[in-house]
Amino acid sequence: MNAWPDSMKTGPIRDWPGTLTPERRRAQFSATLTSTLRTLDREIWNLVDTRAQQKSAELLIAIPAGAFRRDGRPYANARPEHPGVIFSLDSRHGHLSYPCDTFTAWQDNLRAIALALEALRKVDRYGVTRHGEQYRGFLEIEATAAPARFATVDDAVAFLASFSAAPRAAEAPPRVLLRLAQRRAHPDQGGDEAAFQRVSLAETKLREAGLL
Repeated sequence: MNAWPDSMKTGPIRDWPGTLTPERRRAQFSATLTSTLRTLDREIWNLVDTRAQQKSAELLIAIPAGAFRRDGRPYANARPEHPGVIFSLDSRHGHLSYPCDTFTAWQDNLRAIALALEALRKVDRYGVTRHGEQYRGFLEIEATAAPARFATVDDAVAFLASFSAAPRAAEAPPRVLLRLAQRRAHPDQGGDEAAFQRVSLAETKLREAGLL
């Protein structure tokens, strides 16, 4: 049986923070899920102040909600929509979040996160940093993460209509709304990077729906 950490809850991914990796590769390491979970449990132990009963860590997998057992763990035969995982943790250094979809299997992406946490912890051993400074970059990454993707086409169109601020925008075709929003959001036209990313995500949703 897999040694799922008691301090970690699991669930389906709601939104991926940014764009999924287009070309993934096979992992250069090989390990069982049980081994990975034990490593992760050890790193959770070292990152939280106490082993309180409340869940201090969360693992999100791209598996439908119905593919999780009553105890919150995924069924062994559950098939993910993509291999990306997001591991987050309320640590004594702050809230940390680690998304990873580098490899072709979600188990390998989870192991990559576990090994990264192990490596970060070992930095303190050699006196290179103090008070968990090596984790600060991940706090900043989370604060500036790309906005979540739009759940539906209607959401994407509604955003473009509101952002474009065009007269009778609700009646304009999606292609027109997109062009107006791109012009307004572009950094060279007085917009900003965050707004332009959001418009780009709306464009992706429209293309997926065949509206462009």
